[in-house]
Amino acid sequence: MGRMLITAGIVLVIVGLIVMFGERLPLRLGRLPGDIELRGKNSVFYFPLMTCVLLSVVLSLVMWLLRKF
Repeated sequence: MGRMLITAGIVLVIVGLIVMFGERLPLRLGRLPGDIELRGKNSVFYFPLMTCVLLSVVLSLVMWLLRKF
């Protein structure tokens, strides 16, 4: 239980740092190439497709690593 709480804390710190310094990163989450944005006359539809794929891959890798150790 203790290892899991420490790991969760480290992950939260890393996510917090990414959110804080995300503006300075060369590729900003939510504005990656491949994200879909359709602008109409009075509306905007935005679906962050590549951002979802990237987050899925990263989270899958983290979960795989946690199960491994």
